[in-house]
Amino acid sequence: MIASQTFHLKHYDLTCSAQACDNGMFQPALMVSKNIWPSRPRTIAVRRDRHLTADIAIESARAQGLDWVRDYGQPPPA
Repeated sequence: MIASQTFHLKHYDLTCSAQACDNGMFQPALMVSKNIWPSRPRTIAVRRDRHLTADIAIESARAQGLDWVRDYGQPPPA
């Protein structure tokens, strides 16, 4: 089972998902793409912590995506 949500932040889309793993736990996953050209999606390495619910895992991916945009994201061209 994979659950996902897309969040819009500045000029980025953060697709956050939760993958079911053993013992009923969930691991987060994150894909980032720009809303402007070039918009190639990138899978971002996130901490593979195990969470009790898919919603918590998605929130963990979103928080890590916010950090990625803050640290590595670029402003749109003028």
